[in-house]
Amino acid sequence: MSTITRTKKKTQIDKISSCPFILIVKNDSYNTFDWVIKCLMDVCQHAFEQASQAANIIHYKGKCDVKYGDFDTLSGMKDKLQNAGISVIIEKN
Repeated sequence: MSTITRTKKKTQIDKISSCPFILIVKNDSYNTFDWVIKCLMDVCQHAFEQASQAANIIHYKGKCDVKYGDFDTLSGMKDKLQNAGISVIIEKN
């Protein structure tokens, strides 16, 4: 009789919950949807669809978590987004 062993794959939720920090983009009244989408694609490496969804959430909810990770990685992204005129903060997860 053979034994089948299964290795548990990390789910997306497991990956997110293991990240210590969150990069959050806040809504403002001067950046266009296209600009926010372009910045999220360039800086956070989002696909167009992901960046578009985040821009809509930012617009309608006031903010959106756009990236999870360690502080050093997110800090670099935060600086680039702020230099592009995007309102962004880092919070603990």
